[in-house]
Amino acid sequence: MALLLFRKTGLLRRAGLLRKTGLRWKLSAAIAAVSALVAVVLSFVVHNAARASMIDNSRDVQMERVVFAQTVYESTGRLAINARLDDDDLPSALRHFAAKDKRATFVQEHGNSPVVWAETPLSNGRVLSMSSKFADTFAVLDDLDQALILGSAAVVLGGTALGVLVGGQLSRRLRKAAEAAGRVADGATDVRVRDSIGARVRDETDELARAVDAMADALAGRLEAERRVTADIAHELRTPVTGLVTAAELLPPGRPSELVRDRSQALRTLVEDVLEVARLDGATEKADLQDVALGEFVRRRVAITAPDAKVLVVADAVVRTDPRRLERIIGNLVANAARHGKPLIEVTVDGPYIQVRDHGPGFPEDLLREGPSRFRTGSPDRSGSGHGLGLTIATGQTRVLGARLTFRNAAPEDGEGSGAVAQLLLPRE
Repeated sequence: MALLLFRKTGLLRRAGLLRKTGLRWKLSAAIAAVSALVAVVLSFVVHNAARASMIDNSRDVQMERVVFAQTVYESTGRLAINARLDDDDLPSALRHFAAKDKRATFVQEHGNSPVVWAETPLSNGRVLSMSSKFADTFAVLDDLDQALILGSAAVVLGGTALGVLVGGQLSRRLRKAAEAAGRVADGATDVRVRDSIGARVRDETDELARAVDAMADALAGRLEAERRVTADIAHELRTPVTGLVTAAELLPPGRPSELVRDRSQALRTLVEDVLEVARLDGATEKADLQDVALGEFVRRRVAITAPDAKVLVVADAVVRTDPRRLERIIGNLVANAARHGKPLIEVTVDGPYIQVRDHGPGFPEDLLREGPSRFRTGSPDRSGSGHGLGLTIATGQTRVLGARLTFRNAAPEDGEGSGAVAQLLLPRE
């Protein structure tokens, strides 16, 4: 139960990643379609050119035959083989040319082997004609078509394989770039996209990686400058604020003195929190790891921060973590629930998994969508007191521990009423 939510989330993310790797197949399909189109067009052109050449050759051969038959007939009075006089089946087009005393040929479509006619007018006014199918000649065209089909299939398969190869490399480089950019977005400032995509191929992917790396460097520089300014200001304020708190303690008893002490103490807390946020943003904090019995540890810390909170230990566990930082995280989560939520506050320990829930109006939508933000105290119905750094510090300390902290609002099946739910998953080792 403890890790079910986190495991499901990881599976869904991986499934979403798989659904986004269609560039390889889109590119392969495009290359295959173009290859198929080119193969069909070329096959059509070659087929028609070959057929036209065969028909022209057949016309020439048939014309030579009819001329030879004319010579034989006019010399001997006998007809050559396949020669006819005034053939009733002679096409009308050839009759027209014969009437004009012209020789001509004509191709009559007849299945795969067209019939080739040739005629010549004789001196006695009759018409000598011949017709042949040239089946052997046009049989070569069938073999040519089979070769064209096999060649087209080979071109399409080769183009598809090339598309899979090229698209796979491009998709893999883009996926690595996206993963590296995601790590940069998560705060890993030492990650470089160009190193992550592997081979330095000068293409658009490499240019994209350069641009992302330059943007990350510029952003990291600005954030570091802002962090230093914040830390310097908070550090400079620390000494005078400490003096102010000390001086406030020396004021005589009374309501005005209580207000001064309260506000000076709030100012001191704000300065300390700002310094802590600046240190966490610097990514130089290291955890001092120790073995901690989580159930008893949580009971003691919650009792100090919110004595009325309910602590439920479903399954105890010993985790290796930094007790000081873990105490800070739990304290901030419980304090946030007590300040902005409503009773009952429930803290559940289930192995390395800790959940803090209240029964108030829940987290604001912008926090759920973007995460904790500095000096954001929530929506008006969760405004209360505080300066909005508690969850920011908890998130930063979680990152130092290598843990995971998520926020959500309670669903109806979680029980009656709504409420804000913070979930912390600690590493076992």
